[in-house]
Amino acid sequence: MDSTVRGAMDRLSRFVGRRRRLVLVVWLAAVVASVPFAARQTEHLTAGGFEVPGSGSLAVANALDQFPGVRGQSLILVFDNPKHNKHVLWKSIDQAVTKIQDVKNVSVPGLSLAFAGGSGNKTVVALPLEVNGKADVAVDAAVDLREKLGIKPDSMVTRLLQKTGLKDKRKNDIPLSVHVVGQQALWAAMQDVSKDDLEKAESTGFPIVLIVLLAIFGSLAAAALPLSLGIVAVIVSGAVVFFLSQVLQMSVFVTNIASMLGIGVAVDYSLFVLARYREEIRDGASPDQARERAMSTSGLAVVVSGVTVIVSLAGLFVIDSTMMRSMAVGAIIVVAIAILGAVTLLPALIHVFGRRIYERGRVIGAIGDRLRGIFGRRERPAGAPDFWHRWTAVVMRRPVLFGLGATALLLLIASPALSLKWGTAALAQLPKTNETRKAIDDIADRFGSGSLGPINVVVSLDESRTDRLALQRFRATAGGLPNVKKVAEPVMSRDGRNALIVVTPTTGPEDPKTVDLVEQLREPGGPAAPIQQIGKVEVGGVPAENKDFTTLVSGSLWKLFLFVLLFSYLVLLLMLRSVLLPLKAVIMNVLTVASAYGVLVAVFRYGWADAVLGFTHLGYVNAPTPPLLLAIVFGLSMDYEVFLLSRIRERYFATRDNRKAVAEGLGASAKTISSAALIMVLVFAVFAITGLPQVKEIGVGLSTAILLDATLVRLVLVPATMQLMGDWNWWLPSWLDRILPNLDFESAQPEAGFEVVPGAEQPAG
Repeated sequence: MDSTVRGAMDRLSRFVGRRRRLVLVVWLAAVVASVPFAARQTEHLTAGGFEVPGSGSLAVANALDQFPGVRGQSLILVFDNPKHNKHVLWKSIDQAVTKIQDVKNVSVPGLSLAFAGGSGNKTVVALPLEVNGKADVAVDAAVDLREKLGIKPDSMVTRLLQKTGLKDKRKNDIPLSVHVVGQQALWAAMQDVSKDDLEKAESTGFPIVLIVLLAIFGSLAAAALPLSLGIVAVIVSGAVVFFLSQVLQMSVFVTNIASMLGIGVAVDYSLFVLARYREEIRDGASPDQARERAMSTSGLAVVVSGVTVIVSLAGLFVIDSTMMRSMAVGAIIVVAIAILGAVTLLPALIHVFGRRIYERGRVIGAIGDRLRGIFGRRERPAGAPDFWHRWTAVVMRRPVLFGLGATALLLLIASPALSLKWGTAALAQLPKTNETRKAIDDIADRFGSGSLGPINVVVSLDESRTDRLALQRFRATAGGLPNVKKVAEPVMSRDGRNALIVVTPTTGPEDPKTVDLVEQLREPGGPAAPIQQIGKVEVGGVPAENKDFTTLVSGSLWKLFLFVLLFSYLVLLLMLRSVLLPLKAVIMNVLTVASAYGVLVAVFRYGWADAVLGFTHLGYVNAPTPPLLLAIVFGLSMDYEVFLLSRIRERYFATRDNRKAVAEGLGASAKTISSAALIMVLVFAVFAITGLPQVKEIGVGLSTAILLDATLVRLVLVPATMQLMGDWNWWLPSWLDRILPNLDFESAQPEAGFEVVPGAEQPAG
């Protein structure tokens, strides 16, 4: 590598070696200080951020405060009153109103109640609240209301108490059950559910990772280091998210993404460094030499790969959405902390643990010996090729067969992606047993699903005159449309220059039929033609907001795609000093992402795995998932690409034999890459099982992509295509060779003055 960069890593490694106690104290202090703030990281997160700049829905949201008596955002307190007991009802209302008096931006306009008819436990009473602010304010207000009223999602403890007939002492003292409903209240409820899911995922994921690491290293000390880095990354990043959320609007999903990536990436990076360290020890290096060599090779690779992941995630900023950008920030934070921990905390811990890092533990070793005796496994004779060398030889003997077979399989898995359907959901994300969802269902049964998210049509009238006849013609036309329940009388703005017409659909705000109605009302020359002649028409409301967000994200995917493709190619060009290898790698990454998309569509649109994942499929893929998956997968795939191809490149310039270089490079790195991928797959799978549908989608997509990347791509396509390309793998024009810096970091440098010319090994003229 360039001497300046390699020298900087060497100096850092020596500094950590000399000042390891200082490094450990600093990290310990950082973790201790972070714990209380990490525990509060969800306090200031928001489930909002879905507004689309320049959209019709945002224009309508900004215009609503011009109309007297119109509430831009609606929150409702819902009381279960199965016994029709007015005394208990009024007592509950009085206590609830008292508890929420100091909630910001919320007021009780009056105690005019709407009694919902029904029988049994379906009888409910609704108390509307006024919200002074836009959607994000309403979400934050709903969070505060839930906290003041003591509303919590149904946890495992709650369900157990219900079954045993015991009283849940954690409930508040309001006699009747109370709920906060409304479209923005849904997102607030998701914060509680998301937090509960995160705790379950982390408590399940860390033990699984430890078991896999014990199987890989055969030493508790060696297994503890990567796991420790994962825990540190999650805790410190949680504290950073807490502080950033004070000044930036950050999505509630940030915590799940940060935890998911934090565990996987931190364990991955430390695994690569530890594997190289143990390899150097086996080759006869002293512990100090092994540590320095591991840091100057794999440690430097971790930095480069991690920065690549960060830049790939930064590509999400091309999507002009607060929600998407906040998720990118959260992911970038945890990757940056994982990099810092891998190059400072990890080498310090390696020095502290000493020989326990590379020696097999007694207990684990005894268990391994016992298992080998049970299954009859024998030690491999000295000098005999291991599995990876044998596998590579098989693939490279029939490269066309294996290459075409793997490509065909990836394309088959990717084929459902051709019918990718986008959507945005809040209500459908919550479990059917969730108290907020049940309360909303009760309100919908009484007043209609469309009442919770009507469509608002705002007409900016020409200055000449107000054509009330045109407004009435629109009412008549819109009222005759399918799926329309009611069209309200026009409401004029205070200055008389704007008109608001509320269209209430028969279906809920997230229903595809409601989205179709939004498109009809926006269509030029369509039902809105009578009022399009007298002014500018904007269509808003929750259904339009969901439609605009989905359109924004789906329409921006191509920009993100070009960004990560171009950036990935340039990074690999610099690191591998080859024109064709980066192109091949990018194409393989595209196949991996397409396959992950195919699985997403199969699982979440068509419901092929409902029984396995334990939920009912939504019929579409949530809009944030495809771009997040694209950015993360390209970044993580670069890790494996860098570690594998750099080792192959090292052997190529040492042997000038392409077949031998691929076999030896794959043999040296395949076990580590496969182990790292296994951990990633298991971590992501845990989130796929425990999370909300949005998190499930990301977990399923990432685990699928990493599994395919580490098997079909790394173990089949890479050796097959490299065999077919031969010396062309390393072709670099002489003029480009003179321009590019030398960023090789895993190998000895190739001899100066040589240009790789396919079929030749002589110095370039």
